[in-house]
Amino acid sequence: MTINVIFGSDSGRTKAIAGKIATRLDAKVINIRDAAVADFEACDLLVLGTPTYGAGELQADWEEGIDRLGAASLAGKKVALFGLGDQQSYPDTFVDAIGTLYDTVTGLGAEVVGFTDTKGYEFEASTAVRDDRFVGLVLDQDNQAAKSEKRIASWTSQIL
Repeated sequence: MTINVIFGSDSGRTKAIAGKIATRLDAKVINIRDAAVADFEACDLLVLGTPTYGAGELQADWEEGIDRLGAASLAGKKVALFGLGDQQSYPDTFVDAIGTLYDTVTGLGAEVVGFTDTKGYEFEASTAVRDDRFVGLVLDQDNQAAKSEKRIASWTSQIL
C-alpha cells in the first residue's frame, strides 16, 4: 500500500506530526509547497494535514496549494485528515482548516476515513465536526501535547 502524507506547516509543529504519522504508516512525507497534482493521486491512501490559523483559515502554504488539490482526481480515493489547533485561544474556530480540507476532498469524490471522537476537547464550534465527530485526527499541541502520541497511535491504526 502506498501512502502519501501531505502537510503545510509554519512553526514546524505540523511538520513534526506529519513525520510521526508517516513513520507509523511507512509513508512518504511531502510539504504542500512541493506537492504536485500527481502526489495527491499516485497513492492508495492520501493523508492531509494542516494547522488552523486565525479565524479558522488554512495554513498559508495550503491557501496557495489548494488549487493543486482541487485539480486532483480523487473519486473513490481514501483520504485521512489531521489538524492542529488551539482549543483555548480559538474555541469558536477550533481546527476549522481540516473542515475546509474535508469539504474540498469530499467535493472531489474522496472517501474520508479516520473520524475521531470530540470527547476530551473543550471548544465551542468547529467546521471539522460532522455527525458529532471530528473529520480526522485532532491535536492541540498548545494545551494537550501529552495526549498526542496516544492519539496518533490510535488514529494510524484506525486508518490502516
